[in-house]
Amino acid sequence: MSVLVPLAVDSEAALARLNPVAKVAAAGIVTLGMLLSLDPVTPAIVLAAEAVAFPFTGVRLGTLLRRSWPLLIGIAGVVVANLVAVQGGEVLLELGPVDVTSAAVASAGTVALRLLALTLPGIIVLAVTDPMDLADALVQRWRVPARFAYGALAALRLLPLLSADWHMIGRARRARGLDPGRSPVAHLRAFGGQVFAVLVAAVRRGVRLAAAMDARGFGAFGADPVTGTAAVPRTVARPQPMRPADWLLVAATAVTVVGAIAVSVALGTWRLPFA
Repeated sequence: MSVLVPLAVDSEAALARLNPVAKVAAAGIVTLGMLLSLDPVTPAIVLAAEAVAFPFTGVRLGTLLRRSWPLLIGIAGVVVANLVAVQGGEVLLELGPVDVTSAAVASAGTVALRLLALTLPGIIVLAVTDPMDLADALVQRWRVPARFAYGALAALRLLPLLSADWHMIGRARRARGLDPGRSPVAHLRAFGGQVFAVLVAAVRRGVRLAAAMDARGFGAFGADPVTGTAAVPRTVARPQPMRPADWLLVAATAVTVVGAIAVSVALGTWRLPFA
């Protein structure tokens, strides 16, 4: 549950100071490029560009690796599945009944590169973006309804509390003598009980938060649910303008992705997923 705690980053880093919607747009461009490419060249070039930009995020590599272990385990599982399932080409290694072929290694390498290039921008964007700034930018730049944006912000703010609840409930159960010991079945039952307790605590906290937000006027904006007439327009306390550096990030990301695809086309390796 500690992976839910937001990353501590340098707020003065170059990418951390950019507009949140610009960072989200850049991550979306990378995602689109990876979804349209099944070759290893395009994600390799994009991943190299992401590695060059990483020092400007303000995130430490060790911290990122510690928080990204579920993603890395998932990618490793996909790689192993490709090594076992894909056949064809020269047999490189024999592991009992399983033959690891050159086609399997190529497929596993391509999948690993695509998944890394696809997911790394999203992780970085979440790490270097303040949730309050993101909600403000979504409302101001992309006209996302304020009720949805700030409701999602409140939910995101509660994620660290879920981690704290998880550890507190675990310590409380051990203090009451509910340690499952070495039995895997007991561990599974204890895990289910602890998840249920955390869920109950989250629902109760969410109800209290919803009542507090309504009491502070968050339900008074937008259209009236009965008459349909517009209520009092919401004012802006924290402007989120798009500056030249923000547009530069979006343009540079688009150029990088298009350039990577162009290089792959020139080398004859680019393939569409539906071709």
